[in-house]
Amino acid sequence: MAEQELDSMSLSELRLLSAFLAMETTDTLLCLARECGGGKVTEKVQSFIWDNCLTKAVGKGYESYSKKFVKKLITEIESNHGNVLDELYEQYASYMISFKDDNPVKENERVCKCISFLFPGSNRYYLSLADCFKLSICPKSRKLVVPLQCSLNMLEGDTGCSVWPSSLFLSEFILSYPHIFSGKSCFEVGSGVGLVGICLAHVKASKAVQSTSSVITDNEIESACFVILSDGDLSTLANMKLNLEKNRLNTETNLSETSIENQNVVSSSHGHFIPFHQVKCIHLPWESASEKELQNFMPEIILGADVIYDPSCLPHLVKLLAILLNKKKSYIDNREGSIPNSFPGDGKVNDTHDLDASSFTAQRINTSEVKGIINDAVDLVSRADPVAYIASVIRNADTFDRFLALADQADLRIKDLTYTLRPFDLLPYMKSYDRSSIRLFTVT
Repeated sequence: MAEQELDSMSLSELRLLSAFLAMETTDTLLCLARECGGGKVTEKVQSFIWDNCLTKAVGKGYESYSKKFVKKLITEIESNHGNVLDELYEQYASYMISFKDDNPVKENERVCKCISFLFPGSNRYYLSLADCFKLSICPKSRKLVVPLQCSLNMLEGDTGCSVWPSSLFLSEFILSYPHIFSGKSCFEVGSGVGLVGICLAHVKASKAVQSTSSVITDNEIESACFVILSDGDLSTLANMKLNLEKNRLNTETNLSETSIENQNVVSSSHGHFIPFHQVKCIHLPWESASEKELQNFMPEIILGADVIYDPSCLPHLVKLLAILLNKKKSYIDNREGSIPNSFPGDGKVNDTHDLDASSFTAQRINTSEVKGIINDAVDLVSRADPVAYIASVIRNADTFDRFLALADQADLRIKDLTYTLRPFDLLPYMKSYDRSSIRLFTVT
């Protein structure tokens, strides 16, 4: 959609369009449609839906979704004795002919939807942060739209291709605090659809390649620091690569003999610096990952979204984090080469808070909190040692307790940042996304 068209929309219209593209529930769409019409779905709102949602989604895989929405939209208008546009009746008739039955979502069925991050346009606090860091990653349109092929059936064997709440939260965190990640080599475990990696690329995570000649050599490429996305499932990995391509990110690994004439080169007395914002995808089953394999990466920042869920995977996850955080020696000394099946744990390790998710809310930040927030963010930017950011919904306290105990025995320090660095609400239209249930931790 042309930028000028988006810029002419009101905020309520933009939220409605964003919710449609993200395939939010029909109830959410109706709620946002009413907001556009001042409490009811007016003919003007119907025209907006027709022109900007239904017409422009033709042939893009939204037909079944649109059919359900239009049916409910017509019912809503008629029940309030409003006038339904002829175009909506005709479109619904067309859907009825093309899609005669409403079959449930099939296992592993994939759709392409768009996640739109809406940056505050006049948020005084956000501008204060941008001025402080002297970097703004906001597009001119103040929107970042990420198309993703994903599964609608989260619970039927296609979990790696679903968009999980913690990946949305971690993406908001990256976009809210870009200076933590900009210019840093990053490694994500359990990358799923690749949303976090796409946001990392947007804030220019990764480091430049230094070259003293006009051609980048194989050794220089090998020493370059990229954004590394990993997953243990090959089907998920293939889908992730497709999503990176949809977002025009370079996933090729063979960059040898690349001329600096084709790059944005920064010259200095030390030679040429060629910024590669390359995203690499690797197959990484946690249980078989070797120390030698992982030491080829050794990133500055490790990330994970909703990776603390399966008790049987936790020993492998902790081992992975210990190696990437350069804690392998302590891990071996503490564990003596073995991983127990159970641990005593009281749920309290280092600086972690109580595990009751209802005891906190992830809300927008008040201007009065800016100074402390900035100081915390600056501390994270200036860290010399590697750090991991883990966002997770704590679905089972016992599982999380086991993770804490394993981390403690691996000499990993865990700190809860949920209250300290809250991301902006960049997805205000996404009613299905409950930010208050998500915790954010650093692991060092």
